[in-house]
Amino acid sequence: MSTWGGPVDVILTGGRVVTPGGVLENGWVSVRDGRIAAVGEGVAPEGPVTDVSGCTIVPGFVDIHCHGGGGDAFTSSDPAKVRKAASAHRRHGTTTLLASLVSRPVPELADQVSALAELTQEGVVAGIHLEGPFLSAARCGAHDPAILCPPEQTSVTKLLDAGKGTVRMITIAPELEGAVRAVHQLVDNDVIAAIGHTDATEAQVRPAVDAGASVATHLFNGMRPLHHREPGPIGALLDDDRVTVELICDLVHLHPTAVRLAARHAGSKRTILITDAIAAAGVGDGVYDVGGLEVRVVDGVPTLAGGAALAGSTLTMDVAFRNAVNSCGLTLMEAVHATSTRGAELLGLDTGKLQPGCAADIVVLDAELKPRDVMVRGEWVKD
Repeated sequence: MSTWGGPVDVILTGGRVVTPGGVLENGWVSVRDGRIAAVGEGVAPEGPVTDVSGCTIVPGFVDIHCHGGGGDAFTSSDPAKVRKAASAHRRHGTTTLLASLVSRPVPELADQVSALAELTQEGVVAGIHLEGPFLSAARCGAHDPAILCPPEQTSVTKLLDAGKGTVRMITIAPELEGAVRAVHQLVDNDVIAAIGHTDATEAQVRPAVDAGASVATHLFNGMRPLHHREPGPIGALLDDDRVTVELICDLVHLHPTAVRLAARHAGSKRTILITDAIAAAGVGDGVYDVGGLEVRVVDGVPTLAGGAALAGSTLTMDVAFRNAVNSCGLTLMEAVHATSTRGAELLGLDTGKLQPGCAADIVVLDAELKPRDVMVRGEWVKD
């Protein structure tokens, strides 16, 4: 994907604009110097106008959990392939994403982090998320159980040093030896500590949250199930106001009712939709490698070869947005908060909202809520 040269000054008019304060049915958004200059309703100010009548204007999507797309994964050592994966999601409206890496031996993972650090500094991705290797073998999902290990302090340090400040989030199973100490280590280094791929009891989750863990990695999936006598990680994380919960809204990992229940309980300030997408996103069925494991994608659903375990998704954020609104009962404002605003807030970025001063990351959705146009930092994006 390429962009037309340089930021444009433009006023998008005539569409439905979803702002933090409400939905403007006949709204307009003014963009200047790569930022949102003004937002309003009714008659737009004078200037270069683009008519988006019949469309819905939302902030660019923010995906904090994505492994790849367009046929390539973020584990690749080839920068062109990483750019291709990021571009595949940008076509679907994701203007900001974290590059997620699956479990590998720590030295190999450190090399992958180092390669991605340079691309993060270039702005190809917004940072790095490590989903492993500090996970429970009992809930490993599509992670090689032979590679999993406790979050020993020197291992965590090696990975953080390799990232040079670009590692933004690491997922840890809280029942592992040294997990609480590792959470403290991450928080002290301004890294988000997430809880996931865990067989923990509720009692084992609490100390990690008290230590500063603040995200639930794809709630429900890769976790001990919720039980009325042992709430486990699902109950503990969903019910704690300090924790933001990720939901894979592909309607495969989670039933629409589960999405709705979780989103309604957590509220917009704690709900975030993610893709957990693998290289197959935007490509189609076939055989793929995920962390050294063979994954088969059939009818858009990736599973480990020879088994039924889900292995990420082929989801894109625009589909997650549509699913949230059309199948899960979220309002437009709730869906925007879950696909854009909360992720940007979590990462401390100046995007995710259609309000003056924010970066002009914008998606123009057609009548079916499919992306018609995408703008990144004031530049229109094209294939």
